[in-house]
Amino acid sequence: MNFNKNFSKALFLSLSLGIFFGLNSKAEAANTIIKIDGSSTVYPITEAVAEEFQALKKIQVTVGISGTGGGFKKFCDGQTDIQNASRPISTDEMAKCKAKSVAYYELPVAFDAISVVVNPKNTWLTEISIEELKKIWEPTAQGKITKWNQVRKEWPATEIKLFGAGSDSGTFDYFTEAVNGKAKASRGDYTASEDDNSLVQGIANDVNSLGYIPHSYYERNKGKLKALGVVSNDQKAPMKGKAVLPSDESVINGQYFPLSRPIFIYVSSTSAKKPEVKVFTEFFMENALKLVKEAQYVTLTADSYQMGLNKFRQGKLGTAFGGKPEIGIKIQDLLKREGQL
Repeated sequence: MNFNKNFSKALFLSLSLGIFFGLNSKAEAANTIIKIDGSSTVYPITEAVAEEFQALKKIQVTVGISGTGGGFKKFCDGQTDIQNASRPISTDEMAKCKAKSVAYYELPVAFDAISVVVNPKNTWLTEISIEELKKIWEPTAQGKITKWNQVRKEWPATEIKLFGAGSDSGTFDYFTEAVNGKAKASRGDYTASEDDNSLVQGIANDVNSLGYIPHSYYERNKGKLKALGVVSNDQKAPMKGKAVLPSDESVINGQYFPLSRPIFIYVSSTSAKKPEVKVFTEFFMENALKLVKEAQYVTLTADSYQMGLNKFRQGKLGTAFGGKPEIGIKIQDLLKREGQL
């Protein structure tokens, strides 16, 4: 009888200690979570890096998708450690981060392009000019440019069903800047989403659709979509007046103008002092060449990743853009600039 009482006490004590230490270990694990949010465009890259990192380091990494703009709201409020961004930080976001004493590293991680796509059953359209895209997407087109033949008279007199990025998306900001000449200047009567997969499905299900999505999402859904060649008549365009399809080669050599761009991660300088965030950021830059390619994005050069890693290790904070996007920027030149906060 005494044995049973002693055994019961020992068992109770053992279970209590187990629960106590279990809770403590969970609390400890919670303190080592790396929180990432932002662009759906950059998400597949960061998610791939996070999966490999967690398998090796046993540190939890959460990656959310709230769009570049939505992500910067959290980042500048100190809610996240790392921000995925498909465009540079804006002047307003710089001011918000500064007001909350949030400094950051700006690290380019890949190239992406914005693919202009239609339904594959569309047999009459293979290319479109920047001027025609502007005619369709500029704010004054809302409620007025609703049929294909209003853009080019030889196109059919059928309704255009438009799909594009939501206003919190960096893809929205970049597309409107490159096509309409001003970020966020766009008609509003279209199907908008920060979820690129939703846009893919919408375009794939409507023969009269026209949309723009990150090129990486087009690459994953080639069977459902058809990419259009884009014609730019800008003096800066390397292939002025010629239709250029989005591809790794046309993005790297700058021929897919003006719809190719670098994409980024921003790392909070406060978070970077945490060992787990520091190690994760270094792991990201050291393995980006392989993982970016596996995620079907266009890689930077090995030298560019090393320059980014050096910038992080040397504590060089701030953005190279000063809050204003630039079309056709070279990564090597970008990484040599002094950062601004």
